[in-house]
Parts: sequence; structure tokens; C-alpha cells
Amino acid sequence: MSSTSWTRAPWAAPAAAGALIAAAAFTSFSAGVNPFSSSHAGGGGTTAALTASHVLMTAAAVVAGLPILVKAVRALRHRTIAIDLLVSVAATGALVIGEVWEAAAVTFLFSVGHALEARTMTRTRAALAELVAVAPDVAVVLRDGVQVEVPSVQVATGETVLVKNGAKVPVDGVVTGGAAALVEASITGESVPVEKTEGDRVFAGTVSSGGFLTVRATGVGADTTLARIIHRVEEAQDAKARAQTFLERFSAWYTPAIIVLALVAALVSGDVVLALTLLVIGCPGALVISIPVAIVAGIGRGARDGILIKGGEHLEASARIDTVALDKTGTLTEGRPHLTDVVVLAAGLDRADVLTWAARAEAGSEHPLARPVIEAAVAEGLPVGGLPEHTDPVPGKGVVATLDGRRVAVGNLPLLLAEGISDDGGAAAEVDRLAGLGRTPMVVALDGEVVGVVAVADRVRRDAREMVTRLHDAGVTRVVMLTGDNRRVAEAVAAEVGVVDVRAQLLPEDKLAAIEELQAGGHVVAMIGDGVNDAPALATAEIGIAMGAAGTGVAVETADIALMNDDLLRVPQAIGLARRTVSVMRQNIGVALATVGLLLAGVLTGGVTMAVGMLVHQASVLAVILNAARLLRRRDDAVGAPVTRSTTGAATPQVQPA
Repeated sequence: MSSTSWTRAPWAAPAAAGALIAAAAFTSFSAGVNPFSSSHAGGGGTTAALTASHVLMTAAAVVAGLPILVKAVRALRHRTIAIDLLVSVAATGALVIGEVWEAAAVTFLFSVGHALEARTMTRTRAALAELVAVAPDVAVVLRDGVQVEVPSVQVATGETVLVKNGAKVPVDGVVTGGAAALVEASITGESVPVEKTEGDRVFAGTVSSGGFLTVRATGVGADTTLARIIHRVEEAQDAKARAQTFLERFSAWYTPAIIVLALVAALVSGDVVLALTLLVIGCPGALVISIPVAIVAGIGRGARDGILIKGGEHLEASARIDTVALDKTGTLTEGRPHLTDVVVLAAGLDRADVLTWAARAEAGSEHPLARPVIEAAVAEGLPVGGLPEHTDPVPGKGVVATLDGRRVAVGNLPLLLAEGISDDGGAAAEVDRLAGLGRTPMVVALDGEVVGVVAVADRVRRDAREMVTRLHDAGVTRVVMLTGDNRRVAEAVAAEVGVVDVRAQLLPEDKLAAIEELQAGGHVVAMIGDGVNDAPALATAEIGIAMGAAGTGVAVETADIALMNDDLLRVPQAIGLARRTVSVMRQNIGVALATVGLLLAGVLTGGVTMAVGMLVHQASVLAVILNAARLLRRRDDAVGAPVTRSTTGAATPQVQPA
């Protein structure tokens, strides 16, 4: 088997070396000789056993040491003095001076450590492996009316794909027919099946748990959300944190320093074994691996939970967040206004009459607040009908429409003045009251007479207050709302969710200035927004967080942290995960430094041999890996006592989307 093959099979070398060491020990013990000593006394039979034992031990050192030497030489070609060089020099020196047991033990233990490290690192990368595993291989496509099974990468954009019960969705697309429940855990981290019907979006890699769908493909192959997630996790797990970069620079100087120290020790003491032992115990293996293994595990855990972290640097920065700035619309609120109030101000009319006139007038309007009025009327079974005979939008005020020969005006109080209506019938008081509740009121007038007021508002997300509470529990000292909405609306939302610092009526450049102001005050800021009008602020904050990124390829690629669904509680969970990861990094560094310090003291006092030093060193490597692997366990990253979720979908207002 070639040296390259040994390198590629982590357990082959230690297994073969272990067998040779066992054979050497058996040969020596059979002849009554200590196989772990370089000096023996005995007759011919004993000498033959000793020779056989030495040959087997030497063979074990060569078998285990060859892959290590290959790695050391490759590193030297790239002008890097790697840990493998220290072990290779120490093992070669031990063989030269006849310490074959020490050479075999050192190379065997180091190769076992490499194999365990490779296995555990593979486990810490399990999130990526799971994502790759859910990628669908085949798709059933409808071509010329016939169902054809093809590789998923051969599906063309726009083709109709069939998703049957139990099958994986092979493409990103839009449902054109049927109904089914899909498990979207691979994309959003949410294991509860989501009902999908006509018009809903679906993602490659999700699994049907019941039902049948026809899907029009909008993203195939590398253009699917799943493919982008896999690419992002691959890059993120290889990205380096600042602490990792520092340790790599440190080890680049530290390793040559150990070699120099060993040479000096040999020259001063004349003890070659001491010098070789210093080479072995000076290996900074646990120190070098302490950071990357924690980063891989932390990012992997996040990926399983639908939290994509761009890399080690951003993971490390997230652990220092003490201020979270967030947009209101679409973040704290659902981003969809709903009808909240219908106030009747005219005798002889009821709630249905006022809402019907308002909805029929708004049917010809393009204003974003028209939709919730129309939807509410339709939901209540009111006769909205077709378009008005005539629609006249009044910019900044509302809309005036002609319906069945009657003039209907829907808008703000200035619209009444424009219509020449002097008697508001108490509308001004109702408008003030509703605005004070954080809603957006619109007066309804029929043939020059005020008949009522309708109000709409954006609903606060159910978990918004709990998110703010958990952020504080996780160590975030300040939560700031940055919104382009009016102050009364913003303050109403802030009061409901528990945010004290409210900054309203902000333009995108104002949000940027607010972030810079917070940073100038020494705060580490995370910004949560929709990535459009919040883009400057997102880019300036230390960490930019995009929510609901499953359907937004740009967000997956550009955000520092992308939350694959709209679950607000993922925000404190991400911060909690980052802090746990950095804590593990520090613990690992402590273990690595303490191990080297104790071993060095043991060598200088004569209590640690080369083999014992390598055994303890490898144990420390395994300890830091296993410590990092704890991050892979699923847990609730919220800190403190459970918080009762709000069950009221209380509405809050909005004049324009912020």
C-alpha cells in the first residue's frame, strides 16, 4: 500500500502498528523479556526474542510514522513547520538511539489521535452531511402529459414536477395544484409539517408527509435554496475566527521555538532523550485544533436549527453583541395590515354598510391600505362587486369613487376639507382615539356626509415580546427599534413588545446614523431588517441578521446570520449559541495550555517519558474535540425561566411599510 493510501485511511496505520506492537510484546513476554525496555540481559533464546521484538517495534514505528512523515514533508514544501515534523524528528531520533518502544509508542499514539480527530471532526460536520443527504436525486416530471423520472439536476425551469406522498421535493417552485404537508426541517429547522396548497412556495429537499402536489419549477440544481445553504455552510465551516487566526500565527512561531529548545536542551544536558521528549510534549496539537473544532460544531448546530452563520469571525462577533437594533414592519410585526375597527357615525347605517361602501370605493385604489379593507369585507361576505364607475385617487389624502351614482370618499381628515365637508360628525375624535391606539384610521363619507371610520393596523408577531425578553436574558443590554413609521405607531408597537428605545420616522440614512451612534458609544450592534431600506444599517452593524431567508437567495449569501424562517426566537437562540461556542473555545485553549505546561514541568523533573507525554498530549486533543462536540447537542438557548407566549394577535398600526 502506498504512503498516500495510508494517509487517506486514518485507521489503517494505527491498526497495523497496534498489531505489530502487540506481536512484539507477545514475542518478548513469551521469552520472559520486557518489551518496553531498550536494555535486556539473556542467553541466545532471549537475544533472539529481543531481536524479533525490536524488529516488530521498529516496523510498528515505521508503519505508524510514515503517514506522519509524509504530512510533515508536504507542510515543509509549503514552508510550514507542522506538528507532524516534531513527531517525525522525535520518532526518528528515538529509533537512532535504540529507543524503539518510545518511537513505536509515539507514532502509534499520534496516529490514533489523528484517526480519532478525523472521526470526531466528521461528526461535528454532520449538519453539512445531513444537508447533502437530503438533496433529492430524482424527480418525476410531467412531459407531454407523461410522467417521466429524471435526475433532479436535469429538471428545467418552468417544468411541472409531481411530488407524491413520502417523496422529496426535487426543486424550488410554486404549487400549481393539489395539497400536501411538507416537512421543512432541512431548510427552516422546523420539524412540524407545513400545509402547502396552490400558490405556496416549496423548497428542494423538503419531504412530503401526506398528499400530492404539482409544482412549477423556479429553481433547479445549484440554484435551489438547499444548494445555497450547503454552499454557505461549507464556506462558513472553513472560515476562521480572529482567535483561530491568532493561534495559527502563534503556532507558526511556537513550533520552531520548541525545536530550538530541544536542540539547546540536548547541547546543554547532553541528554538526547530529554530533547526528543521535549519535541513530543511540545506539540501544540490541542491548542491549534481548539478553535476550529468549536467553530465547526457551533456552525453545524446552527445549520440544523435553521440558523446560517457566515463564518467563524461572525460567530465570534455574535458572542459580543450587547445591542440589538431592529426594524418594525416585517420584523416585530407581520408586515400585513389588517382591518381592526369599523366605527359607525351615521344614523340608519350599520357596520356592514360602512365597511361595504369603504371596500367598494377602495376596489379601484392602488393604495396598500386598500387591500385589508377589501379582504375584510370579502371575508364577511359583503357585496364588494366590481370596480367603481369612476375612481379618483387624491395623493396624500385618500380616494374618491363613484358607486351607483353616489360619491364615496375614503381617506384622512384633510380629504374631508378637500371635499368641502365641514361637519365631520365626530370623525376627528374617533381618528384621534384610534391613532392613539397605534392604528391607521380612514374616514368614510357618502354623498358629502361622514358615515363612519375604518382603521387598519399591522399585527405584532406573537413571539415579539418573548424575543425581547429572551434577548435581555441572553445578555443583550439594549434593544432599539429603528423604523420609518410615524412615532405614535412605533411607540404603540414598542409598548406592546417591551422595547423602550424607539426611533421613528427614519430614512435609510437615518438608520445608518443611528447604528453608527450606537457603535460610537462602545456597543457591539446586531441589526435585524428586511435588507432593502435597511441595507446600509445592516452592512454597518457588526452583525446583520436576515429573517425568513429560505425564500431569498440573496439573504442566504450576504447576511452575516440568516434565519431560514420567520421565528423571532431564533434571534436570541443564535446569540446564545454564539456565546456557548466562544465559551467552549476558551475552555479548549485553557485545557491545551494547561496540558503543555504540566507536561513540560513533568519532563524537567524527570517524571514524564516520551510515550507518556504523547499519551497525555493525545488525550488533551481528544478532550478538546469532545468538549466542542457538546455544542452539537440540541438545547434551548434561551436563558432564564420560560416565558408565556402571547396568544393575542393584537394589531398594531402602520401608515407606510417601514
